[in-house]
Amino acid sequence: MSWIALSIAAAAFQTLRFMLQKHLSMGALSAGGATLSRFLYSLPFMVTLALVYAWVQGGWPGVGPWFWAYALAGGLTQILATWCVVALFAHRNFAVGITFKKTEVVQTAIVGLVLLGDRVSAAGMGAIVLGLIGVLILSKGVVAGGGVFNRAAGLGILSGAFFAVSAVTYRAATLAVASDDPFLRAVVALAVVTVAQTVALSAWLAWQEKGQLARVIAARRSAVWMGLTGMAGSLCWFTAFTLQNAAYVFAVGQIEVIFSIFAAVMFFKENITRREYAGIGFLTASILVLVLFG
Repeated sequence: MSWIALSIAAAAFQTLRFMLQKHLSMGALSAGGATLSRFLYSLPFMVTLALVYAWVQGGWPGVGPWFWAYALAGGLTQILATWCVVALFAHRNFAVGITFKKTEVVQTAIVGLVLLGDRVSAAGMGAIVLGLIGVLILSKGVVAGGGVFNRAAGLGILSGAFFAVSAVTYRAATLAVASDDPFLRAVVALAVVTVAQTVALSAWLAWQEKGQLARVIAARRSAVWMGLTGMAGSLCWFTAFTLQNAAYVFAVGQIEVIFSIFAAVMFFKENITRREYAGIGFLTASILVLVLFG
């Protein structure tokens, strides 16, 4: 089950990227600037990798008629989702921000069924429910302290919805690449998406947030690492999407919540409560059910 290993690796890389994004967004960069850094500094590496790998495999593959629509829709919704997550960090701590984002798993199952007809088995749905319980346990203290209807909750849920749409449309885009090689499908789709995202977001910031592009360039020594971790994580996600239902991939990817909690303790000096340990237990059980029975 290589898609499981890819999903776990993607979650680990994504945790590192969000840590770097949080650090940058707390400094000279706005939420938009920190979001652009993730795409801009992965662009040269991503395009080079795609061109070299395609050349080694015999040339750039053809794509289906819906490839561009799916790729661009995925790119746009990923930008919006990432922007929401970065903005969320200003309202809640690092671990809870990632927790709210994890509503994406259930939403991905729904979007995948509607757009691609991807169905979830009974065991898979049971695993998703276990994971949802874990997320709710982890979120309980936040909801109790600030109510359900607040800006932080709205940003988290909205980011989950955008990530759900991006995951399913990315899966559709990779499946529209004319190749039997999962990695070639992933790298071609990701290169196209990264170019489109960088151009679009750079134009937006030049128009709406004058000075941010200069700050993004000035932050290159830190931001380049965010670009590299972002590229590695996206490659793992995209390759996993070519192999498995996006809802299952994201369900295993919920291990990111556990990674983020320990990152919060180690780097942001936050404490793990008994409730959070219980939530970790449910998320771990969810992943084990998927691995064994999904």
